[in-house]
This record gives sequence, structure tokens and C-alpha cells, in this order.
Amino acid sequence: MAEVRSRRKAHAYSVTQVPSVDDVHLAQADASEGFFARGREFESVYVNHRYTTQEREELSKFDSLDYLPSHSFAYKNWIKRQPSRLDWDRWVMMGLIGFSVGFLGFLLHQIIEVISDFKWEKAEDFIRDGDIAVAYVWVLGISLLLVIVGSVLVVYFRPSAGGSGMPELIGFLNGTVVRHIFNVKTFVVKFLSCACAVASGLPVGPEGPMIHMGGLIGAGLSQFRSGTLNFELPFFQRFRNSEDRRNFIQAGAGAGVASAFGAPVGGLLFAMEEVSSFWNMKLTWQTFFCCMIATFTTDLFNSAFTSFQYKGSFGLFRAEKYILFQVRNEIPVNILAFIPTVVLGVLGGLLGGLFTFCNLKIVRGRRALLAKLSDDWKRKVVRVAELCIIITLTVTASVFLPAAFACSPFTCYSPENSVVRSPECLSPLNHTIHTENDVSLYTCPEGIVTRFENNSVTTNKTFNQVATLMFVTGEEAIHHLFSRETHHEFSYGPLFAVLAIYFFLACWTAGSSISSGLVVPMVLIGALYGRIIGLSMVSMFGVMDKSVNEYWAWMDPGAFALIGAASFFGGVSRLTMSLTVIMMEMTNDVQFLLPIMVSIMVAKWVGDFVTHPLYHALLELKCIPFLDSEPVIVHEGDKPVNLELHMARDVMAAPPCVISTWESVSNLAHLLLDTPHGGFPVVHSSKEGQEKTFYGMITRIELSVILFHPEIFETSDNPSPEDPEVTLLDYQQTTIHKLYNTEEIEELLAKFCDDSAYEEQFVNLQPYVNQSALSVRDNFSLHRTYIIFRTLGLRHLTVVDETNKVVGIITRKDLMGFHLEESLAAILQQQLEQGNIKVEMAEVTELNSSTA
Repeated sequence: MAEVRSRRKAHAYSVTQVPSVDDVHLAQADASEGFFARGREFESVYVNHRYTTQEREELSKFDSLDYLPSHSFAYKNWIKRQPSRLDWDRWVMMGLIGFSVGFLGFLLHQIIEVISDFKWEKAEDFIRDGDIAVAYVWVLGISLLLVIVGSVLVVYFRPSAGGSGMPELIGFLNGTVVRHIFNVKTFVVKFLSCACAVASGLPVGPEGPMIHMGGLIGAGLSQFRSGTLNFELPFFQRFRNSEDRRNFIQAGAGAGVASAFGAPVGGLLFAMEEVSSFWNMKLTWQTFFCCMIATFTTDLFNSAFTSFQYKGSFGLFRAEKYILFQVRNEIPVNILAFIPTVVLGVLGGLLGGLFTFCNLKIVRGRRALLAKLSDDWKRKVVRVAELCIIITLTVTASVFLPAAFACSPFTCYSPENSVVRSPECLSPLNHTIHTENDVSLYTCPEGIVTRFENNSVTTNKTFNQVATLMFVTGEEAIHHLFSRETHHEFSYGPLFAVLAIYFFLACWTAGSSISSGLVVPMVLIGALYGRIIGLSMVSMFGVMDKSVNEYWAWMDPGAFALIGAASFFGGVSRLTMSLTVIMMEMTNDVQFLLPIMVSIMVAKWVGDFVTHPLYHALLELKCIPFLDSEPVIVHEGDKPVNLELHMARDVMAAPPCVISTWESVSNLAHLLLDTPHGGFPVVHSSKEGQEKTFYGMITRIELSVILFHPEIFETSDNPSPEDPEVTLLDYQQTTIHKLYNTEEIEELLAKFCDDSAYEEQFVNLQPYVNQSALSVRDNFSLHRTYIIFRTLGLRHLTVVDETNKVVGIITRKDLMGFHLEESLAAILQQQLEQGNIKVEMAEVTELNSSTA
């Protein structure tokens, strides 16, 4: 018994070793690497991430999952019992998910709007009365309270709800099991923490968490059961399989994008481009329907409610309500505009790479600091305190930084392109290019506004440029930056100051212990440097009024702010199709479609030479196994390796642990206790005396569930039929996501190992074996092996020889870029040495021939 218990300590039993919730133990691996070490943070997409030994151990703790359900007798019998329907119930479920995600998006934005408006309006009243110190204390107090609540919920109750949740969601849909990301507690904490984070004024947005919560709704609503809440409803039971569950999660994630941005087509393309590995046309239509319902629901409720107050006009979809950053004044595009567009694309790629690099360094620095603390409670306090420091710096900058800049007069231009300042600036008849009316005054004098009968207006108002960008929410600041025909609303000093501060704070906040997204910061940062480029064009060539000279009207700082936002978004995320459509749908500026496409593509090309995409880099940082769409394998630093020239046997794990379809209970118990493998090839022979060949696959959890039911054990005198009409265990019993009673199962397995009586008891595994498990020949193309594995969402791929005998097995980790390079490097080196020997032998032969 002691020997068995020591084996159990060596392997965390449930499936594999459990990944750590807190990753501070990886800090030692971080410290061993140089600041600009190749293959770490500073790495192009053409270089595979280089994992340390400690990080590889963490990688091995993650288990994988199959996209398609196990095709066993138990599964087929379960299907026969399901009501035969067309796909109407699937469409109903997609509609329910879309409605739920849409309504959730409405609630989240309304809560944020209520808190933000209350905080900033009260602060403006204090400042208007000259009480800047009181305004600072007020904003800081409210913001600190919100941040403490939002971070405490994450740190103490559900750490998996921190951040955007995007890397974990992408990893899961790529085929990796990530614990707790689709849990009811995670959903509740995610929602509350996100609302607190955005409303507090942190440089974050709600879009990332909305995508994660959309996936959560897809995972929970489609199953109509919950292990956390311990209930199971008898509805939509046929969706309780791995394929349908993952499809609904993908649709929910797309609906989260659609609701957050008001972009149904963008949501569909995002699900296709970023989060999905397996896709088909039928799923496309269903996801599109789900995204459409989500957008419709959010817009429907937003049409009538503002800050939870009913404003009437229910169902009247006003553009300013459902278009997130509506551009009202369209400008014709000139071919010359593509020159600064390319410049913005290059800046987007470089700054996006810098943002990713700095963020990863900050995360690793945070990890190193926490590793120095021995007590868990100290780490939790530090995580909360860090966010308190960030919000204190943010509030301090928002309230006091505007005081460093002088008040600016309202500036407009006459049709003759001569500058006109107060008191005639607000005349809508004579001045197309103007300053917006809703800019922030801060401590600037309100002035006197006079309106005349001929609709002309005079004023001597002034405003503060920095306060217009920082004394408001991030979305309002983006509206100001995107505004058209406001050429001199912002000058260089305020734009550079806000860009530097916001870039630093956003980079620091991303990855902290609070639920937050990066979309609003990415759009705002890009809009800031885009506006700077646009302003430089105005400085060089002057103000071009569309009413006077339409050919040069494209030199508008607001237009370049939009292009800059797209370039930075693309430089960080490396999205292309979905990002282009999202930018179109949330701004309604179709005329700038081509410049936006160019800036995104250039930003992607440039960024790819600097770092990996942010979400993929975070997957590597968190040591979550991920298979990219196409592996990039190089040898000796810069020599590309063609996987078509290599075979499956070059990377397979051998020899594999195989089991027979009729196996003793004792052998199975020893196998589960002595090995950490997540699945086992099953072999079978049709006739006695024949060599056993590959029959199928069975997973570790399925074996555990089977052994937990001794009533199905049998003896050699009384074997069960090979093809049973009714299986003793139902499909739903064997295909659970995780084992909840691991301690009990371990004790039972120890009993099976120690009691010799179980050597004479057997289990017929045939009814529970996946008979459609894929296998490939050992000489099968490695490139095609990778495509099959990733596209079909496999967990294991068995390798057989010409007689169908199992010779090896391939898992997700065997196909990761770094492992492929290491496995093939040894083979290439061996081939090189053999080639050199042949050359030397040929030279010796030739020399002997010439001598003779």
C-alpha cells in the first residue's frame, strides 16, 4: 500500500497534474533568461517560443480534449435514444445564447454608464466651484472603492476571472483544457469585476471580458446543467457532447464581439479568424444568426434606456446609439492618403510590438516580485495593492495633468482658410471647421454665449485639451479624437502627454488581477498617435476645408486618428479580416475602408517581425499548449524545414502504453496509477492467436469511470458480448469533463492493485472504446499529420505500421513548434553526418581510382 501511495504522489491523478492557479513558481525560469533573449518576449512569428525546463513541466500539466465525441457503442446507443429532430432546436439554442449575450452587454454598459456619469459629473461640479482638491478626493475615493471590490473578487474568490480571458478561451477552443474558465462563479465574478474596473477609470475596456462571458453563456446555456450549482434540467440533452458544446462556445464568443462593438459580421469573422480551429458552412450560418440576435438585443434595449432611465422611443435605432464610435462627416479618400497610411501602419506594428513586449516584461516582473513573498496572503494583498497604485496614478493624472496646460480658445476657420477665434467660433453658417461643443472646460472660464436671430453665435469660451481626453471615459475620449473637421481642437503637447501616460498605464494594467479588456486602450492609443500624424499634415500643408477644396480634404486629423486606431489594434492583435469589419461597423466610415485595410496589413507585417501576437504571447507566457494554423520550423537559426520531407514517426512518442479490449481490473488500476497519460490505444484480435492490431482509443477519465462501477466486472467464465445492444454504463456517465471524487477513486484503485482477486476479474472495454479514433502510418507526411491533428481537433493520434500494429502515439505537445524543431534537429543532424560520410567515402573511392 505504501508503494501505491508513493506512486499516487508522483502523479496528480484526476487527468494529469493540475496546472497551478498562481504561476509565481515560474519566476525562476524568467530570471534565468536575458532581457532580449531570442525566443522569449522579443521574438518574431518566424521564431518558435523557447520554453525553459520548468515551463515545459507546466505545459505537461495541461490536458487536451477531442472536438468530436467518442464514437463508441455507448455513444451510438445514446444517439438512438435522442429524439430525431431537424436542426430547429440548434437554431433555438443559438437564438437563446445571442439574446442572453446581448442583454448581458446591455446591462454591463448601463451599469458602467451610471457609475461613470455619477462620478465625473460630480467631479466637474467640484472643479467648476474651484475645489480641485475635493474633486480629486472624490474621484480617487470612488475609483479606489471600485478597484478594491473588483480586484478582491478576482484575487480571493476566482483568479480565473482576471484579465480579459481571451488567451484561455483561445486555448480551450484550440483543444486545451483550461480549468475554471467556464464556471458559474467565474461568470459572476467576471461581470462584477469588469463593471468595477471600467467604471473606476482604469485604462481598460469591457470588450475582452464580454467575449469571455459570451463563451461562458454558450457553454452553460447549451448544456442546461451545472456542476457548481448541482442541477441538471431535462432540456436540450442531445447537445451534451464535446462537439456541440465547443460550437456553442465559439458562437457565444462571436456574440460577445457583436454585442460589445455592435458588429455582428465582425463577431462572426472574429470567431472564424481568432478563436476557432474547426469550422464549416453550417456553423457559419448559425454563428451569424447568434451574432445578429446579440446585436439586435443590445441595440433594442439601448434604444430606450440611458443609465437605466427609460427615455422612450423603444425600438428606434438611432445611429448614435448603436454605432459605438460614429463618424458623422464623411471625407473622400485621395490616393495620396495612402502615404501617411503606410507610415501609420509601420508605427502601429512597431508600437504594437513594443506594447506586447513591455506588457510581457511587466507580467514577468510581477511574477518575480510575488515569488519573493513566502505567504499566500501577502501575495493576494500585493495584487490588490498594485491595482490601487495604478488607479491612484490614473486619477492623479486625470485630475491634475490638465492643470499643466493652458486653456485653449475655440478655434474655427472661415471658407477663405483664415483663422477665426472667439467670439465667432460657434457660428454654424460660416465655419465648417470648428471645435466641438462638448469639450471639457476644466477650470477654464465658461464665457458668455450669445445667439442672434440669423443663427450666428458668438462666445468667449475656452476649454482644456487634456481634460477633454482624460477627465472622461475612454469611449468619450475616442469620440473626440475621431471627430472630423476639428483640425486644431488638439495640439501636439496634450496629445503626446496623454499618449505617453496612457500607453504606460494601459501596458501596466493589462494582466493585473482584475477583469479587464484591451480594446478601448488599443483604440485610444492608436487614435492619439494617428491624430498626431494628421496634425503634422495640417501643420505642413494647412487646413483644407471640404467645402472649398474637396481634393485635399482627406488631411483631417480625425480621419488619421481612425486609421491609427486600426493600425495599433492590428499591431497588437494581428487580426486582419475581422478587425477591418469591426472598425467599419463601429465607426460607419465606409469611405476609409481601403486605408484601414492597408494600415492593418502593414501593421501586421511589421509587428510579425517584432513579437508574437499579444494573445498568442500570453498563451506562451501562461504555458497553455497551442497549435498555430501553420507551424514555422527552422533549423540552425534560419534554415526553413519543409515538414513534407519528414514523417509521423519522427515526432511520435514510442513505445506507447496499449491495452486490450478485454483487460484485467488489476492491470488497468496499475496503468492509471503508474502513468500520467490522458489516453491509451486499444488493441484487439478477431481470432485467437492472431497478433493484436489497433482497434480504437479510450481516455483516462473513461477508464476511471468504468473501474468505479464494479458491477460491470466479469470473469473469464462469463464474458459479455462484443457488440452489446445495451451498455451497462450510459454515454453521459463516461464522458464527464473532470472527476470530482478523485480521492475515492484513488483508494479504490489502490485496493484493485493490492488485492490479487482482481487479477482474475476483467472488464470488456469494447462498448466504450472510440472506434473512429484516427490513425496514420508511421511514414505518413508530418505536415499532413499536423493539418489533420489541428483541423479535426484531435487529442491523440495513433501511429501504426504496415500491419496496423501500434508503434507510437502523437499528442498536442508533440506537435508544438519547439518540440518539432528539437525532434527534427536530431534527425537532420544525423542525416548531415551520414551525408558527410558518404561524401568522404566517395572522395576516397575517387582518389583510389585515380591512383590506380
